[in-house]
Amino acid sequence: MSIRSAIAAALLLLLVASPAAASERHPTLPELEHEVMCPTCHQLLELSDAPVADHIRAFIQTRIDAGDTKSEIKRQLVGEFGEGVLAAPPTRGFGLLAWLLPLLGLAGTGAVIAILAWRWTRPILEPAKSVHDSGSELDPHLARRLDEELALFDR
Repeated sequence: MSIRSAIAAALLLLLVASPAAASERHPTLPELEHEVMCPTCHQLLELSDAPVADHIRAFIQTRIDAGDTKSEIKRQLVGEFGEGVLAAPPTRGFGLLAWLLPLLGLAGTGAVIAILAWRWTRPILEPAKSVHDSGSELDPHLARRLDEELALFDR
Protein backbone atom coordinates (compact mmCIF):
# COMPACT_ATOMS: atom_id res chain seq x y z
CA MET A 1 0.00 0.00 0.00
CA SER A 2 1.46 3.34 -0.98
CA ILE A 3 1.59 6.35 1.29
CA ARG A 4 -0.97 8.10 -0.91
CA SER A 5 -3.41 5.20 -0.51
CA ALA A 6 -2.89 5.15 3.24
CA ILE A 7 -3.51 8.90 3.51
CA ALA A 8 -6.62 8.65 1.34
CA ALA A 9 -7.96 5.79 3.47
CA ALA A 10 -7.26 7.73 6.68
CA LEU A 11 -9.04 10.82 5.33
CA LEU A 12 -12.01 8.74 4.27
CA LEU A 13 -12.16 7.20 7.73
CA LEU A 14 -12.07 10.64 9.33
CA LEU A 15 -14.86 11.86 7.06
CA VAL A 16 -17.05 8.92 8.02
CA ALA A 17 -16.14 8.82 11.73
CA SER A 18 -16.54 12.53 12.39
CA PRO A 19 -20.31 12.75 11.77
CA ALA A 20 -20.84 9.51 13.66
CA ALA A 21 -19.01 10.87 16.70
CA ALA A 22 -20.92 14.15 16.51
CA SER A 23 -24.17 12.23 16.24
CA GLU A 24 -23.28 10.24 19.38
CA ARG A 25 -22.49 13.34 21.42
CA HIS A 26 -25.32 15.55 20.10
CA PRO A 27 -28.21 13.36 18.94
CA THR A 28 -31.38 14.77 17.47
CA LEU A 29 -34.95 13.65 18.00
CA PRO A 30 -35.53 12.70 14.33
CA GLU A 31 -32.34 10.67 14.34
CA LEU A 32 -33.40 8.69 17.44
CA GLU A 33 -36.97 8.34 16.16
CA HIS A 34 -35.45 6.39 13.27
CA GLU A 35 -33.51 4.08 15.63
CA VAL A 36 -36.15 3.40 18.29
CA MET A 37 -39.30 1.28 18.03
CA CYS A 38 -42.68 1.92 19.61
CA PRO A 39 -43.24 -0.90 22.13
CA THR A 40 -46.99 -0.84 21.50
CA CYS A 41 -47.32 -0.97 17.72
CA HIS A 42 -43.80 -2.28 16.92
CA GLN A 43 -43.15 0.40 14.29
CA LEU A 44 -40.37 2.92 14.12
CA LEU A 45 -41.05 5.74 16.55
CA GLU A 46 -41.15 8.19 13.64
CA LEU A 47 -44.14 6.29 12.17
CA SER A 48 -46.07 5.69 15.38
CA ASP A 49 -48.87 7.83 16.72
CA ALA A 50 -49.48 5.71 19.83
CA PRO A 51 -49.59 7.54 23.18
CA VAL A 52 -46.52 5.67 24.43
CA ALA A 53 -44.63 6.87 21.32
CA ASP A 54 -45.45 10.46 22.28
CA HIS A 55 -44.23 9.73 25.81
CA ILE A 56 -40.95 8.29 24.46
CA ARG A 57 -40.46 11.30 22.14
CA ALA A 58 -40.90 13.67 25.09
CA PHE A 59 -38.48 11.59 27.16
CA ILE A 60 -35.89 11.61 24.35
CA GLN A 61 -36.17 15.37 23.89
CA THR A 62 -35.79 15.91 27.64
CA ARG A 63 -32.65 13.76 27.69
CA ILE A 64 -31.22 15.53 24.61
CA ASP A 65 -31.82 18.89 26.30
CA ALA A 66 -30.05 17.55 29.41
CA GLY A 67 -27.00 16.73 27.28
CA ASP A 68 -27.21 12.93 27.27
CA THR A 69 -25.44 11.04 24.48
CA LYS A 70 -27.26 8.78 22.05
CA SER A 71 -25.93 5.69 23.85
CA GLU A 72 -27.09 6.95 27.24
CA ILE A 73 -30.59 7.66 25.95
CA LYS A 74 -30.84 4.25 24.28
CA ARG A 75 -29.55 2.54 27.43
CA GLN A 76 -32.27 4.26 29.50
CA LEU A 77 -34.96 3.26 26.99
CA VAL A 78 -33.75 -0.35 26.98
CA GLY A 79 -33.82 -0.29 30.78
CA GLU A 80 -37.46 0.76 30.74
CA PHE A 81 -38.82 -1.12 27.69
CA GLY A 82 -36.32 -3.92 26.98
CA GLU A 83 -34.07 -4.61 23.95
CA GLY A 84 -37.09 -4.70 21.64
CA VAL A 85 -37.27 -0.91 21.76
CA LEU A 86 -34.17 -0.69 19.56
CA ALA A 87 -34.75 -0.84 15.82
CA ALA A 88 -31.40 -2.54 15.21
CA PRO A 89 -30.65 -5.83 16.94
CA PRO A 90 -27.79 -5.94 19.44
CA THR A 91 -24.33 -6.78 18.12
CA ARG A 92 -23.86 -9.55 20.67
CA GLY A 93 -25.43 -12.90 21.44
CA PHE A 94 -28.30 -14.08 19.26
CA GLY A 95 -28.79 -10.59 17.77
CA LEU A 96 -25.36 -10.89 16.19
CA LEU A 97 -26.87 -13.37 13.71
CA ALA A 98 -28.98 -10.59 12.22
CA TRP A 99 -25.77 -8.75 11.38
CA LEU A 100 -23.81 -11.78 10.15
CA LEU A 101 -26.41 -13.57 8.01
CA PRO A 102 -26.46 -10.86 5.31
CA LEU A 103 -22.68 -11.14 5.08
CA LEU A 104 -23.06 -14.86 4.50
CA GLY A 105 -25.26 -13.94 1.54
CA LEU A 106 -22.29 -12.24 -0.02
CA ALA A 107 -20.16 -15.33 0.64
CA GLY A 108 -22.46 -17.83 -1.03
CA THR A 109 -25.40 -18.55 1.22
CA GLY A 110 -26.96 -20.59 -1.56
CA ALA A 111 -24.41 -23.33 -1.03
CA VAL A 112 -24.85 -23.22 2.75
CA ILE A 113 -28.64 -23.40 2.44
CA ALA A 114 -28.40 -26.25 -0.05
CA ILE A 115 -26.16 -28.25 2.30
CA LEU A 116 -28.40 -27.60 5.30
CA ALA A 117 -31.54 -28.44 3.33
CA TRP A 118 -29.94 -31.66 2.10
CA ARG A 119 -28.95 -32.61 5.63
CA TRP A 120 -32.31 -31.78 7.17
CA THR A 121 -34.34 -33.61 4.52
CA ARG A 122 -32.08 -36.63 4.39
CA PRO A 123 -33.77 -38.57 7.23
CA ILE A 124 -37.14 -37.82 5.62
CA LEU A 125 -36.10 -39.10 2.21
CA GLU A 126 -34.42 -42.28 3.42
CA PRO A 127 -36.84 -45.18 3.77
CA ALA A 128 -37.32 -46.54 7.25
CA LYS A 129 -35.55 -49.80 7.89
CA SER A 130 -37.84 -52.66 8.72
CA VAL A 131 -37.16 -55.68 10.87
CA HIS A 132 -36.80 -57.77 7.71
CA ASP A 133 -34.08 -55.49 6.31
CA SER A 134 -31.92 -55.96 9.38
CA GLY A 135 -31.89 -59.75 9.02
CA SER A 136 -32.83 -60.32 12.66
CA GLU A 137 -35.83 -62.34 13.72
CA LEU A 138 -38.47 -61.16 16.17
CA ASP A 139 -38.00 -62.57 19.66
CA PRO A 140 -40.34 -65.60 20.00
CA HIS A 141 -41.73 -64.26 23.29
CA LEU A 142 -42.58 -60.92 21.66
CA ALA A 143 -44.05 -62.67 18.59
CA ARG A 144 -46.39 -64.74 20.83
CA ARG A 145 -47.39 -61.64 22.78
CA LEU A 146 -48.07 -59.71 19.56
CA ASP A 147 -50.25 -62.54 18.27
CA GLU A 148 -52.24 -62.55 21.55
CA GLU A 149 -52.77 -58.78 21.39
CA LEU A 150 -53.89 -58.91 17.75
CA ALA A 151 -56.27 -61.76 18.57
CA LEU A 152 -58.01 -59.52 21.11
CA PHE A 153 -58.76 -56.99 18.37
CA ASP A 154 -60.17 -59.67 16.04
CA ARG A 155 -62.97 -60.58 18.44
